[in-house]
Amino acid sequence: MAPDIPDPTDTTADPTDTTAPTGKGARGRIVMLVDNSVHGDSRVQKQASSAAAAGWDVILLGKFSGKEEETTWRLGDAEVRLLGVKAKMATRPKDLRGAPMRRPLAYPSERVAEFRMQQVKAWRADLRVRGAALKTGDDRSALGSAGGRAWLAARRGAARATGRWVKIRMRHTRKLSNIRKSRATALDRATTAFWLTTMGERAWRRLDPSVWDFELAYGPVIDELRPDIIHANDFRMLGVGSRAKLRARAAGRKVSLVWDAHEYLPGVRSWANQRKLPAMVAYEREHARYADAVVTVSGGLADLLQETHRLPERPAVVLNAPEAAEASRFTGLPVPDLRALCGIGPDVPLLVYSGLAARQRGLDIMVEGLVELPEAHVAFVASHPELPYIRELMDRAEKLGVQDRVHAVPYVPHWQVVSFLSTADVGVIPIHHWPNHEIALITKFFEYAHARLPLVVSDVRTMAEMTRRTGQGEVFEAENVTDYVRAVRAVLDRPKRYTAAYEVEGRLDEWVWEAQAEVLDGVYTRLTQGAGDGQNP
Repeated sequence: MAPDIPDPTDTTADPTDTTAPTGKGARGRIVMLVDNSVHGDSRVQKQASSAAAAGWDVILLGKFSGKEEETTWRLGDAEVRLLGVKAKMATRPKDLRGAPMRRPLAYPSERVAEFRMQQVKAWRADLRVRGAALKTGDDRSALGSAGGRAWLAARRGAARATGRWVKIRMRHTRKLSNIRKSRATALDRATTAFWLTTMGERAWRRLDPSVWDFELAYGPVIDELRPDIIHANDFRMLGVGSRAKLRARAAGRKVSLVWDAHEYLPGVRSWANQRKLPAMVAYEREHARYADAVVTVSGGLADLLQETHRLPERPAVVLNAPEAAEASRFTGLPVPDLRALCGIGPDVPLLVYSGLAARQRGLDIMVEGLVELPEAHVAFVASHPELPYIRELMDRAEKLGVQDRVHAVPYVPHWQVVSFLSTADVGVIPIHHWPNHEIALITKFFEYAHARLPLVVSDVRTMAEMTRRTGQGEVFEAENVTDYVRAVRAVLDRPKRYTAAYEVEGRLDEWVWEAQAEVLDGVYTRLTQGAGDGQNP
């Protein structure tokens, strides 16, 4: 835990107290919040390092996943701390009990079912040993030899019958578990509607109380740090930051809250639990009013947020752009060679995808397309090359006979990404038509541009419009392999036609983090000058 930091606005504070922000942190303290482990989130890393470089005292709080070797480190002049979040609220007590109305034959939980099956296995193993002992004469039954064998046969029959019964109940238990994971039955839909109707935006407390785990882990740390500004990244941290702001104000301290919305929450489709989305939409709606300023990743999303939450002003747009600074500014380590990692030379056509590896990102089309692109190779730059989805892609490549031309390599630090990607020939963004994919220029769009790669992008609205307007690549119909192959061939045949777009004066200058950091710094400055007493309670 950090020491208790005095309020820099308190005129009674001891001027000799070295815990108060001085020097590089003299503009005030910003506590940034994110619900991940920071490492793979380039946006929050850039936020923290650039704000600290601009003179703010920055502490970035993330979530310890259990895999990180370090829980504290520095990003430039910013401090990063990972907090342990105990996931205790995700499973409700009634989910550990039986469900006689839903599945009367199911055990209360899969753990109980697994125990029962193991118990039957142990019973049958014991009976096998008893049988062996009877056969060798090491176990002399009081019933005599014949009676002992009859008794053993009856017990074996009982064990087999019990095993079959346990298997039946296990199947019902798995079905109950799937029901609880999806919450998609008519009964679940009815209860979800009931809580939304009766509790409104507070309904998340019943539908998905798991976000309380973040509050209980982050809240006390934020209070102790006594920030001037809380920068809450995305919806989970919006609630955490809102309540921290309210507690601070109740204690007489002026704190401003910045909400950084990364996506349009009603458009999220990735949750299997059908209660999750309405619960989190209600959670976001309850806490959005407490934000003193809102920033987001695109103009389209800014408009949606202003309309959805009736914000008094349009959110500031801070693009997910890469930094223009040298790749070595945080470390002297050389940038890895992408082609060397793939084991190919400089003349081999290389198509690259960098970022989240998930089915809705459409990466399978890059594997399927290799059948019609016999000279090309594909590189997936992913957080973990052994992710299940990456393994699925590799298995598919093997079935198609192109496995030697598909490569999976790990992420590099965000400040090395542009240089790392620059040796490829084409940057591919094959994402599907999901609501959040339609409204933003995603991080890799800017990274590919600064790597001066011609693009091949699916026809999701915002990226397709920008690509056509600038001429920096080809657009293909999402999930259409034939059209994808056409687009790749067009780019590989005349790459300079597309890279000429990057020579337009000033174009790449707008797509750098340094320009975005100025926007964000302007938001912080406005809030501290107004001491957070502006538009929201």
